[in-house]
Amino acid sequence: MATWFILAFLIALSVFAIILYNGLVKKRQMVEEGWSGIDVQLKRRANLIPNLVETVKGYASHESETLDTVTRMRAQVTALPKDDVVGRAKAEGELSQALGRLFAVAEAYPDLKASKNFSDLHSSLDEIEHAIQMARRYYNGAVRGLNVAVESFPSNLIANQFKFEKAEYFEIEDETDRAVPKVQF
Repeated sequence: MATWFILAFLIALSVFAIILYNGLVKKRQMVEEGWSGIDVQLKRRANLIPNLVETVKGYASHESETLDTVTRMRAQVTALPKDDVVGRAKAEGELSQALGRLFAVAEAYPDLKASKNFSDLHSSLDEIEHAIQMARRYYNGAVRGLNVAVESFPSNLIANQFKFEKAEYFEIEDETDRAVPKVQF
């Protein structure tokens, strides 16, 4: 009778360990899926930037410093390894700031703002930025789920045994991006 009890306990323990392991695998896959979604949207944005720069260049050719900065930042972003979450987050934040400066330049050129090509590119970029934001939320949620499982008992025992590691969040690096804008009346 005792051997049956021990055997049943070992089987139950094994099934529990398998369930925990499979849960960790699922969470890791969700993180990878989330990062893939961000990567796709970032590539879409990177592919749109040369067209945007060329359009602005046609109207504001003497704004070469801003245009060069955007082009340089795009090159840095595309050169980073796909799995460098922290590096990509930092570089993407800098690229976003450079794009903000580019749109600020565009404000000074009414003909550029009225251009259908520029307007279409601007709308596409807004759409992509929204998609990036949604992909970041999904990714960070998946990272949170994995990190909780990796650190929580008893799944941390399985995570440590099979070398599951915490993932990095895709976070905003620039504190000015987090600041609440001032509104004056």
